[in-house]
Amino acid sequence: MGKQLLKVVLIGDGGVGKTSLRNQFIHKRFTNAYKATIGADFITKEIELEDGKRVSLQIWDTAGQERFQSLGIAFYRGADACVLCYDVTNYLTFEHLARWRREFLNQAGIGDSNPDFPFVLLGNKIDIDERVVSRRQARGFAQEHSTVTGSKVEMPCFEASAKDGIRVEDAFLYIAKTVRIPQMELDMVGGGTAGATQRLDWDAESEARKKSKGCC
Repeated sequence: MGKQLLKVVLIGDGGVGKTSLRNQFIHKRFTNAYKATIGADFITKEIELEDGKRVSLQIWDTAGQERFQSLGIAFYRGADACVLCYDVTNYLTFEHLARWRREFLNQAGIGDSNPDFPFVLLGNKIDIDERVVSRRQARGFAQEHSTVTGSKVEMPCFEASAKDGIRVEDAFLYIAKTVRIPQMELDMVGGGTAGATQRLDWDAESEARKKSKGCC
């Protein structure tokens, strides 16, 4: 059975835990030591789904600091899905998501050309008691931004704890199961090995793809 490669970009403010979420998903580990991401890099992990199909997720971890946002065009191009990450204990990180989403669409060259581009909303740090962003607010954001673009599919929203490993896989498995890329791209892309970190620019344009509705 053919292998599918999906480029997945994690975006959001610095400190929300993008790197920790990726490390928990890829390596099943967490560290309290915070080190800001510089630029962007990716790690590829292969997943075998229930139907036997293999999907390689090329997960890009991008810097959340303002000074690195100009690099976005080099790393967002060719993305097949985008995960909007925020910290459930920091309202500003949630408030900034609309800007992150808008900048991603602009720099990835998508704009309004594909209202059904796959976005996933992911709130991190549910292990901390001081929650300030409710599930209702997250669902409201998902509904609002699906309606604004005219998308037929509402943005799925997930909550997780990178520290405790709670529901970290949910968002990535949703992408692996529902996001599709054209057969022409399948013929051109290759696979990867879990844990192999690389840095490069990706210039291939993504085309419209179909997806199924996910649950919040």
